[in-house]
Amino acid sequence: MNPIRTFSTDGVPALITRQGGGGWVTSLGPGAWRLSLTATSSSTYALAQLDDYLHLPRSRFRWQAPLQLNLEARASASDLPGTWGFGLWNDPFAMPLGVRGSARRWPALPNAVWFFYASPQNALTLYDGLPPNGFLAATFSSPTWPSLALLPAMPILAGLLWPPTARWLRRLLRHFIRQDTRRLDHDVTTWHHYSIHWQPNHVRFSADGNIVFETTIVPQGRLGLVIWIDNQYAAYTPQGQVRFGLEAMPPAWLEIRGLRIAGE
Repeated sequence: MNPIRTFSTDGVPALITRQGGGGWVTSLGPGAWRLSLTATSSSTYALAQLDDYLHLPRSRFRWQAPLQLNLEARASASDLPGTWGFGLWNDPFAMPLGVRGSARRWPALPNAVWFFYASPQNALTLYDGLPPNGFLAATFSSPTWPSLALLPAMPILAGLLWPPTARWLRRLLRHFIRQDTRRLDHDVTTWHHYSIHWQPNHVRFSADGNIVFETTIVPQGRLGLVIWIDNQYAAYTPQGQVRFGLEAMPPAWLEIRGLRIAGE
């Protein structure tokens, strides 16, 4: 990873960059950034990211309901490989990505509330009736059990290698991980104002002042702010196929401006 830089903006603690594989973050002014990737092959992981939790344990992540997140965003294309997005999550996979000083965390069940783009290679839902990819407004809600409580279940994950067992595990996980998602159909290459209103029992997503999705599936616990673009994909299909990998990426970028987070 490239050297860490920090940026500050009103309403948000200092944000930390994570950059690698031809990714970099450029400040465009107060509360505004461009997250860029150079053309990248499918053998190199490319990432440009801003977050506010790199050095923190999950118990000290900064955000919890009630709050409102506002920003404007646009992407370089509507059909990019990989993923990009912005919002709040608990960094459940705890991958430090080689960044010195990053907190060491055990994996956890996912909690998130965000706008999330996923290319067609992705299939990011445990529920057959929810959209697995595209530009999404999405939430994940899981118990905030101590990570060590999950260790006895780790051997079960070997079953992901065999599709019949993986299908059974996919159904089992629905008892612990709730999810709600709406695919959004608007032009992400032009500026739009996005807002997330996160209440203890309700989340409302808005674009340009219009409500685009509401749900009572809300994340649990404390979350961290994340804004990113990368060339990674992940899929857990109804057929029990589990896939992870990288996609070849053309030059790409995600621009953000007017970032604000405030309690309600």
